[in-house]
Amino acid sequence: MNILLWHVHGSWTTSFVHGKHHYLVPVTPDRGPYGLGRARTYPWPDGAVEVTPQELGRTDVDVVLLQRPEEFDLAAEWLGRRPGRDLPAIYVEHNTPKGDVPDTRHPMADRDDLLIAHVTHFNELFWDNGGTRTTVIEHGVVAPAVDWTGELDRLAVVINEPVRRWRVTGTDLLPRFAQIAPLDVYGMGVAGLADRLGLPADRVTSHDDVPQHAMHAELARRRAYLHLCRWTSLGLSLIEAMTMGMPVIALATTEAVAAVPPSAGALSTRVDDLLDTARRFVEEPAAARRAGAEARTAARNRYGLDRFLADWDRLLEEEVCASR
Repeated sequence: MNILLWHVHGSWTTSFVHGKHHYLVPVTPDRGPYGLGRARTYPWPDGAVEVTPQELGRTDVDVVLLQRPEEFDLAAEWLGRRPGRDLPAIYVEHNTPKGDVPDTRHPMADRDDLLIAHVTHFNELFWDNGGTRTTVIEHGVVAPAVDWTGELDRLAVVINEPVRRWRVTGTDLLPRFAQIAPLDVYGMGVAGLADRLGLPADRVTSHDDVPQHAMHAELARRRAYLHLCRWTSLGLSLIEAMTMGMPVIALATTEAVAAVPPSAGALSTRVDDLLDTARRFVEEPAAARRAGAEARTAARNRYGLDRFLADWDRLLEEEVCASR
């Protein structure tokens, strides 16, 4: 089937477009947020094609995947048809709620013209979805092409905009871990992080907007993966690190409590426990290797690409068939 979706979240979209369908990805001359087109740093199959707003008006579309509230009206304008009325619409919610949690109303709450597909059970539970139909399709990842070696006694972190998001992403906790081992922080907007934390550059090294394949290769050489997010949805970089066989040191918050088994490293809301595990992994590479093997098994069993695509195929077929 022909599926219209915007390129919003690179890793999630990369997994999604690996399916058997035809994926229509809007592109505009400025390649702005509503016309980013195909990924440039992620490998996408040929089934994902760029379409201009002008082309969409004369293109057959079977279903629309919305990921931001404003896409609803934008799709109606570009298609000349109303999502949810003239063709099926699914709203993919990637994020935890903000504001007055747990009473935060979802922007698509109390609608009968679409389905909200959450990416974690935690998100479905904490959003107030009203009377709108909901489902959960958990993440699936394209397995990285490298395996963990952990030969460097350094800790790896992946965070986008760690300074702006600060406590949300646990940026304020990084100095405590930097006392145990040097940190390598990957992501967008990470430049200058050491200065902002008041740490020397040899304790926190920033790697800004590294292409995914290169980032995976470097992550795999670090001893363990730090996931210190207090309030974010389940990061795909965490799952990818586990899939490579990286041991994990994670705050027991949001969906991480379901994704990371304790045997994969450490999972706690007591930071001292996480620091103890980080210290042990630095001093005992064999312990890190055993935990990483557990992480790999857990991630590949739960977040495999085949399961993810099969779940989406079932949902898409149900929604499209129901509309006919």
